[in-house]
Amino acid sequence: MSQSELPAEMTLQRSSRDQSAVHDQLEAWLATVLPAGSDPTVSLLAGVDSNGMSSETVLLDVTVTENGERVTGAYVARVAPAPEDLPVFEEYRLGDQYDAMRLAAELTDVPVPAVSWLEPTGEVLGTPFFLMERIEGIVPPDVLPYTFGDNWFHDATPEQQRHLQDTSVEVLAKLHAIPDAATTFAFLDPAVTGADGATPLARNLARTRSWYDFAQRADADSQPSPLIERGLAWLEANLPADEGDPVLVWGDARIGNMMFQDFTPVAVLDWEMATIGPRELDLGWMVFAHRVFDTIATSLGVPGMPDVLRAEDVASTYTAASGVEVGDLTWYQLHAAVLWGCVFLRTSARQIHFGEIARPEDPESVFHHRPLLEAMLAEVGA
Repeated sequence: MSQSELPAEMTLQRSSRDQSAVHDQLEAWLATVLPAGSDPTVSLLAGVDSNGMSSETVLLDVTVTENGERVTGAYVARVAPAPEDLPVFEEYRLGDQYDAMRLAAELTDVPVPAVSWLEPTGEVLGTPFFLMERIEGIVPPDVLPYTFGDNWFHDATPEQQRHLQDTSVEVLAKLHAIPDAATTFAFLDPAVTGADGATPLARNLARTRSWYDFAQRADADSQPSPLIERGLAWLEANLPADEGDPVLVWGDARIGNMMFQDFTPVAVLDWEMATIGPRELDLGWMVFAHRVFDTIATSLGVPGMPDVLRAEDVASTYTAASGVEVGDLTWYQLHAAVLWGCVFLRTSARQIHFGEIARPEDPESVFHHRPLLEAMLAEVGA
């Protein structure tokens, strides 16, 4: 199956923004933040359509005058979506993403792209944005998902696949090793945005419920999701008793948000879900994200990649890298499943908005992980 044969409900338009205006606005803005005489010129290369579902991502080159010579730098602009484009998330705290990336790069040797300039007001492009360095590398694709085959990761040897898996898990161990994360990254605590709860995990779960409620409020024609509501009720009734010391949680911790060279991570991207909480939040997300793509593949008659990113392998590698034994990931995987349901509710609402799909009679028909979510709810008796 090629991308052109992909079902319409799996294609994603992210923005109605005028790209020619973006070019002019960026160029004019850079002239105000760079040293006098820089004379910046911007070349927009492309957006990124093969990965990610929320923020707008624009590739660009910026040429400036330095010491009498013209020098070109490669950048990526991360732009918060406009409200009229039906954002996936309830709010985009782009400044928090910027600071999380900056601190993670300073405090670890994790390959986090260097952030350059932040425009927090929205006065330039209509919404906030920041620029970061552009890294050369390849990414396991989301569209079509890498589990469908005919891509560099799927077609690699088992040894190469396992090296990519292990080095990706080691990234999490390094991020989680940052000391006193609750203080250093206090701005990421969900309490800052009003989430209630006695522990970081409880507050993260409260934010998940708020996100689901937002998905219901933001679309007047939306219908409730019984699957998500069952999941939330079980999660709230079964919060893990021991969540350990809070760590920096990357949030969207999956291999599709990394760039690789020789099957080793060279860039860790997409920090919009960063938070503080138990390390299992990242581990459960990494495992479950792969299970989603495997479910999409097998539901369409493709074998998938069942031997990649299995929970027991991820936990074993993580323990070897961090020295920390992690608990059972069942709760955290179900939490991830509920979050993915919220993502699919919002991305489908946006697809309806852009005319890519018709409004479905069954709101849960857009859940590409529906069989998996149903099975997980049955397993825990929810």
